[in-house]
Amino acid sequence: MAGPSLKDTMPLYNGDAEQACLGALLIDPESINSVLKYLRSESFYEPANQEIFESLLAMHEKGQKPDLITLSEELRSRGSLERVGGSAYVASLASFTPSAANIEYYARIVQEMSTRRRLIQVSSEMAAMAHEETMDIDRVLDELQAKIFEISQNRRTAEYHSAKEIVTETMLLIEKLSTNPEAFTGIPSGLTDLDAMTSGFQNSEFIVIGARPSVGKTALALTIAAHASIDLKIPTAFFSLEMSESAIMLRLISSEAHIPAERIRTGRIRTTDYDSLMEAAARIYEAPLYIVDMPNMKLLELRTMARRLVLERGIRILFVDYLTLITHENADLPRWEQISAISRSLKALARELNIPVVALSQLKREAEGKQPTLADLRESGSIEQDADLILFLHRDREMTKGHDQQSDQMETDLVVAKQRNGPIGKTSVWFKSSYAKFVNMERHEHKQ
Repeated sequence: MAGPSLKDTMPLYNGDAEQACLGALLIDPESINSVLKYLRSESFYEPANQEIFESLLAMHEKGQKPDLITLSEELRSRGSLERVGGSAYVASLASFTPSAANIEYYARIVQEMSTRRRLIQVSSEMAAMAHEETMDIDRVLDELQAKIFEISQNRRTAEYHSAKEIVTETMLLIEKLSTNPEAFTGIPSGLTDLDAMTSGFQNSEFIVIGARPSVGKTALALTIAAHASIDLKIPTAFFSLEMSESAIMLRLISSEAHIPAERIRTGRIRTTDYDSLMEAAARIYEAPLYIVDMPNMKLLELRTMARRLVLERGIRILFVDYLTLITHENADLPRWEQISAISRSLKALARELNIPVVALSQLKREAEGKQPTLADLRESGSIEQDADLILFLHRDREMTKGHDQQSDQMETDLVVAKQRNGPIGKTSVWFKSSYAKFVNMERHEHKQ
């Protein structure tokens, strides 16, 4: 078998691009803001170039404009001037670079070479893991997926964000919200009073919707997913571990067409229904909604598919129906410990993908007939700790007695039991039971 070629063993880097990038920063120090979109110190292959870039960043942070003398002094103060090749090497950088006009082009070359080196490193690590027969193959695949996702996300990254940059961005957001009170910082649910309390579902947040069976957890999740994907055209993923994709789609068509699901399932379609069904199907057809139908889905499989959907489809919100149906890799663990690990993993996934992850959860039997509390979350107290936002659905006997048979709607409480960055409280909505959709109450309909 032939050994590795010279090309396989040569380090991937472009020394000219690295030097030109640093030289351009000496010619035009302000261009560092353009470079930071692509590079950090580890992006450079040569250790000397890494140290010089770190020194340039430090000077930028202190508000100093580098030149040959000040950069050499900064390197000397850090004890690295001689290590990088002395003042002669620093001077050569500026003379090597004709102008700073092409600095972004140089930076992209350096970034591309860095990405290629990282891919080679990850490939080598994964090959070693794959040869380790005691290593669980699902875990190898999950780790590979995570590292590839990390590489793709880090292709545009900055070394830091100063308070100056963050406060400016935040003040612009505050100004936008003050001039348009209807705007939301997150993805709106379409339920007006809930959105007023939460300002929508926020990026990086782990959100839990809890209820007893048959109160409407899946219906609420589909109501919100439909509003995001159909009405707002926001790429949305719905992981269904309980219902088939065809059952989910039937519910969506029923809900969007406002035609009872029972009539559709039993084929008792009226002539007047067809226009509504076709219009609903056309709206759903155009929606960026992706359904994953996989019973007994493993936690690793869920994470892998979620990353793939973010990379390939750009999804911005993910629903999981429901949390306790996810299979943990270690079935020997006590169930509460498995649920704790699943909860922590979904929280970490929301942070990693920077999207809201919404998981449905059953409540304990003791929650039957009373307004749920955080203690009613089933199997594990970890869910309560991990979640950024917890919503409970509640419909007591008095509400059910008040079921409006004529309009087929039931009053339901949405309880915001926990919100890490906002108020807790309660609001009421109508549940249209025949086609499983939650809708807003008119102001005059709310309980006093």
